[in-house]
Amino acid sequence: MKYPVASSLRHKGKTIELDATREIITLIGINGEAMGNLSWDFVIDQILAYRKPPVSREARTEPRVTLAFRVKYKTPEGQQFESRAGGIGGGGLFIESQAPLPVGTKLSLEFSLPEHANEWLAAKGVVAWVCPKADQYTFSPGMGVRFTDIAPDIRTRVLELVKSLQEVGHSAA
Repeated sequence: MKYPVASSLRHKGKTIELDATREIITLIGINGEAMGNLSWDFVIDQILAYRKPPVSREARTEPRVTLAFRVKYKTPEGQQFESRAGGIGGGGLFIESQAPLPVGTKLSLEFSLPEHANEWLAAKGVVAWVCPKADQYTFSPGMGVRFTDIAPDIRTRVLELVKSLQEVGHSAA
């Protein structure tokens, strides 16, 4: 099936051709020449990569704050990374990354809270959502990691820090 491009000012006059048998999308130029094509897999992957994570009031049950601190993480395959976290709460943290890992990736984490920068706290987590590029809601691309295993005393420290920072924010407002 062919679909003329009519309302896009930059591409008016071109045609999109869908080949359902081969699952390919081809861009046809104004003079009828094939300008390039993409597989449906690639187009679907791009759509999924740039969609916003679903906003759900039930998704996050723990309070959280924006806070920059160091984080190290490792995949089950042994890949090791070091980055900066941009926020934390009792339920997880946000890791800034130009190449976020896929949703569902299990991670072993170590993070260092600003109050004790040389003390590394351990936890396990799973990538819950990905922000592949910066947008108006996130300063940096990265991934939201939900804690799956965190020691009660570490979780308590995180919650106490979140609470204290929220109180400071409320008194300044």
